[in-house]
Amino acid sequence: MAINNTRYDRNDRQQINGQIRDKEIRVIGTNGEMLGIMTPAEAMRIADEEGLDLVKVSPTAVPPVCRIIDYGKFKYEKTRKEKEAKKKQKTVEIKEIRLSPNIDSNDLSTKISSARKFLTRGDRVKVTLRFRGREMAHMSSSAHILADFANALQDIAIVDKAPRVEGRTMTMFMTQKR
Repeated sequence: MAINNTRYDRNDRQQINGQIRDKEIRVIGTNGEMLGIMTPAEAMRIADEEGLDLVKVSPTAVPPVCRIIDYGKFKYEKTRKEKEAKKKQKTVEIKEIRLSPNIDSNDLSTKISSARKFLTRGDRVKVTLRFRGREMAHMSSSAHILADFANALQDIAIVDKAPRVEGRTMTMFMTQKR
């Protein structure tokens, strides 16, 4: 008698029912009890009698571990747990603030206040000092602008990556103090 319970899930990496091709597997029953080591055909027969699916849960173990469970319910629980984990994690965005070497003090204070707003929200801030034309010759004398920017925000932020020159720009990353 051939068991023809072939319920496949091609999108998931989980092997189910007829996909399990190992010579012998360790089987866990519906209540979590160990049923022992047997062939997949025997395990499939037991799963069919209970009206459930045979699912390989640990393919790397020797022998592989399979459980007799309702696969639809198992998959639903798995996606629900993934969604819960996704809700709890916070994505950190990088906000960029661009400055120029001949920025006025009022403009600098406006940029500092917007950076403060980004940092209090939990975002990282990338401060970019852009040089054009003849400003390239005076890069070292303009480094104080980034230092002043960092000093103005030292109460709520730390410099994550120190100012660094890359071509025509000098960049610095800041994050919120913890």
